[in-house]
Amino acid sequence: MIVVIAPEKDIPHEIEILHQLFQEGLVYYHLRKPFKNYQEHCNYLDAIDKKYHNRIVVHLYHELVNTYDLKGVHFQEQKRIDYIDNPGQYFKKLDMYGKTISSSFHDPKVLEQCGFEFDYHLLSPVFSSISKKGYEGKGFDVNHIDKLIVGMGGISDKTVAATLKLGFKGIGVLGGVWNMENPLESFLALKTQYETVVQEQRKASIRNRNL
Repeated sequence: MIVVIAPEKDIPHEIEILHQLFQEGLVYYHLRKPFKNYQEHCNYLDAIDKKYHNRIVVHLYHELVNTYDLKGVHFQEQKRIDYIDNPGQYFKKLDMYGKTISSSFHDPKVLEQCGFEFDYHLLSPVFSSISKKGYEGKGFDVNHIDKLIVGMGGISDKTVAATLKLGFKGIGVLGGVWNMENPLESFLALKTQYETVVQEQRKASIRNRNL
């Protein structure tokens, strides 16, 4: 799986580019806009074709799932710490039927020991971040953790193979798309490389089973 995180601050032609990403097969778009209020989130979603709403996961204002046909909700680390100990109470006011629930982690041990069953987990930084200067990569190896983990931090078409070799089942990208001169071309290069590596892994797995 490929997760694209929204740029924190709006960039020129962002919605137009986003539509192009959806058209080229983007399935997981994480709407993380820390400087937008609730109404501004609504305005952003209203600018996106409704047929793509079910590919969008919100980080803030989880109650948006009650108004829009979204893919799911995401817990940033602090919000998970604050609320997930009593998840029944938190989700009581949210229409979560058929929705995904994910969360961010920065420590593999915390992720492994987390008792809540998230659909997938974002772990960062795997490599030094493209969007956050000074955010040094940790090279996490998660082959031993039996959970769906998406690697983030320094992800580009050049680091896809190394990321999947570390045991990640998906890749998450922000700067590797939005900070590039041509976000669409960067996404397509990333997607092509990801699909190539996954196909090679499957072939290797079949060969090993036949030995």
